[in-house]
Amino acid sequence: MAEEYLTDDEQLEHVKRLFTEYAPWILGGVVIGVGGWFGVQYYRSHQNVLAMQAADQFKQMTAALQMNDAPKSQQIADALIKNFPSSPYADQAQLTIARIDVETGKSADAIAPLTQVMNNSKDTELKQIARLRLARVLIDQGKPDDAIKTLADGTPGSFAGRYHEVHGDALYAKKDVPGAVAEYNQALASGDGGADAALLQLKVADLASNEKPKASSDKANPANDKANPANDKVNPSNEKAKP
Repeated sequence: MAEEYLTDDEQLEHVKRLFTEYAPWILGGVVIGVGGWFGVQYYRSHQNVLAMQAADQFKQMTAALQMNDAPKSQQIADALIKNFPSSPYADQAQLTIARIDVETGKSADAIAPLTQVMNNSKDTELKQIARLRLARVLIDQGKPDDAIKTLADGTPGSFAGRYHEVHGDALYAKKDVPGAVAEYNQALASGDGGADAALLQLKVADLASNEKPKASSDKANPANDKANPANDKVNPSNEKAKP
């Protein structure tokens, strides 16, 4: 309150003294603030540049894949993973590598990239897709039990229909036809738009038609199993020696 009674000259001297005392701190704060702002802008700009570069490489990768140029697509995918490991395009590149492995008859090699995406991707949907594809690869490798475990470790969510379908494929590989049919029917009832309803219905119909002839052949004809007593009975007149 004492400042209210200072003269104009005294107030001016007081302000000068305060400025002299706190100027370094004020200027330092301004410099840090401005520097921080420029730093943030530079970081954002740099991230945008990296994102654009990654997107451009991703477009080149998919274009090569559509042209059936697997070697070029693989090369670009490897570069994406190496140069932009934390970008979502790296996950897509892993899935592309897995696809190429499967299409070139090296399905065992697809397990590693699919597992990488399934366990580490930040995208929930990509993780689900990788899990389903991994399960299919395991079935193809003759490991239906591992496929079923892989599915059991996930949370189907909106992918429920596709989970049931792949589970059905695994059970069919284990010769569990009734179990497979039950899973296919659950897939149809799930309302999962990603599941191919026509294919599922075809699978169910095919398994049902195969089961009917089997059941018919397993049922033995009782007329054939019952021995003819007339043939088994020996004619006593033949066994009696002629005098």
